[in-house]
Amino acid sequence: MERSSGVLMHISSLPNDYGIGSFGQAAYDFVDFLSDTKQKYWQILPLTTTSYGDSPYQSFSAYAGNPYFIDLDILQKEDLLTLEDIEGIDFGQDRKSVDYALIFKSRQTILESAVQRFKNKNLSDSYQQFIQENQDWLNPFAEYMAIKETFDLKAWYEWDEPARKREADAIASYRLDLAERLDYYRITQFFFYQQWQSLKAYANQKGIEIIGDMPIYVSRDSVEMWTHPELFKVDREGNPTLVAGTPPDNFSTDGQLWGNPIYDWEYHRQQNYKWWVQRFKESFKLYDWVRIDHFRGFESFWQVPLSAKTSAEGAWSKGPGYDLFAAVNEALGDLNIIAEDLGFMTADVIAMREATGFPGMKILQFGFEEVGDSPDLPHHYPHNSIAYVGTHDNETARGWAQDTASPASIDKIKNYLGELKDESIADCLNRGIAMSRSYLAIFRMQDLLDLDNQSRMNTPATLGGNWKWRMTKEQLTETVKTKLLKLTQTYYR
Repeated sequence: MERSSGVLMHISSLPNDYGIGSFGQAAYDFVDFLSDTKQKYWQILPLTTTSYGDSPYQSFSAYAGNPYFIDLDILQKEDLLTLEDIEGIDFGQDRKSVDYALIFKSRQTILESAVQRFKNKNLSDSYQQFIQENQDWLNPFAEYMAIKETFDLKAWYEWDEPARKREADAIASYRLDLAERLDYYRITQFFFYQQWQSLKAYANQKGIEIIGDMPIYVSRDSVEMWTHPELFKVDREGNPTLVAGTPPDNFSTDGQLWGNPIYDWEYHRQQNYKWWVQRFKESFKLYDWVRIDHFRGFESFWQVPLSAKTSAEGAWSKGPGYDLFAAVNEALGDLNIIAEDLGFMTADVIAMREATGFPGMKILQFGFEEVGDSPDLPHHYPHNSIAYVGTHDNETARGWAQDTASPASIDKIKNYLGELKDESIADCLNRGIAMSRSYLAIFRMQDLLDLDNQSRMNTPATLGGNWKWRMTKEQLTETVKTKLLKLTQTYYR
C-alpha cells in the first residue's frame, strides 16, 4: 500500500427513499465523492444477512448477502418491478435511521414480485451460471431459510427432530413442498450479487478499492451450525457446549456475551483448515481487502459455558495461531488482509500478527483517554498500520468529546495536535490520523460530518438501537468535500 486514505461507511447508511441504504444511485454517487476527494478506499461492514438484533456480525450464513441492499430502482429499470409494486409501501418516516422491523415486512413482499417476474422471463443464462458456481453454499442457505419460515422463523435448534437433524426423508419432502420459496432465496441472492459486483466494478474503475469485513464467528442461528456441526464444539444434539464472548473490559464490567458457537480447532487443523480457505476465497470475490474482525481470537479466545449468565464466567483458550494463515496462504497465495487487533493484546497476539505481515489497527480516540503517553498516540504508529479516530463500535468524535471525554483529555488533544481556529474536535482528530505515519488513514463518515452520538453505529454489549444510522443526501455538501480533499492533499494521502 502507498500512503493513502479512505472512508468508513456501511451500505445501510446510504441515503435513498426505501428505508435503508442499497446498491443504487446513492452508492454510485458516494463512489464519485470518494474519487473527487482523492480517496483510495471505501470500508464497509459485513454484507451478509442480519438476524436477531440486526447486527451484520450475527448472520444466518457466512456467505449469503443481505437482501435489504438490493436496489429497487435497478429492479424497476430491469422491468422486474413496477411503480405500483412500490407505491404506498411504508419504509419509515425518519430518513436518518433504519426501521428494521418495518423493512423486514415491506422488503419481502416487493422482492417476491420481482422474483416472479424474473421467473416469467425464463431465467437467464447468467442466473444458471450463478447457481452452478455457488451451489455449495447457496442451496443449503435457501433450504435453511425456507424451512425456517415453516417454523415461524425460529432458529434451527427449535425445529422438530426430523428437520433439526436433517433427516434425508424430511429434507427431500421440504425440497418438493418449498420449491417456490427455494427459488425466492436463490434468485434474491442472484439479484444481490449482480448488483454488488456492478457497484464494485464501478468503484474499481474509479480507483477505489473496497475493504470488507469478515467476522471471526458465525451465528448459532445459522446454516453452518445446521449443516456442519462438526466445525464446532457441540453436544450430541448439535448444540454448542461453549460460546464466544470477551472478558470484562472498558465496554462492559461483565464482558460481552456474544453467544456464537466456538470452533473445534482440532478438527479444522486435521482438515488443513479447508473450511477457512473456502471462506477467504469467497470473501475475496466480494472485496479487494478483508478486515478480519476479532483477529486476536485466532491466537487465544474467550470461551464461555452455554449455561453462563455473563461472559465473566468464561476463560481463555488457545486458538490455531499462525498455522491457519499459513494454510490459507499456501492455498490462495498472498492476500490483502487487515488485522483488527484491538482489545486485550498480548506478546503472542502481536507475534502472530507480525508473522502474518498483516497491518494492524490504531484508534486515536484511545490515545487521549489515558493520562500521559499511550501506544495509541500517532508518534507510536508503525508504518504498517491503519489509523482510525474510532471504529463502528466507538462513540463518534463529537459524541465522545461532549459525553465522555474529561477536560484533561480535551486539553491533551489541543496540546498534542495544536488547536486550530474554528476547528472542531472531530476535525482535529481527523487531522491527527491524516498526519500519522500509518500508510492508511480511514475516516468515519460521521466524523467528517461532525455528528454526535445519535449517529453512533454500535454500542457493544447492548441489544437494540444499533446499526441504524443513515446519512441524508443533503449532508454531503461541497464544504464536506472540500474539507476532506484538503485534509488528504495536505498530509499527502
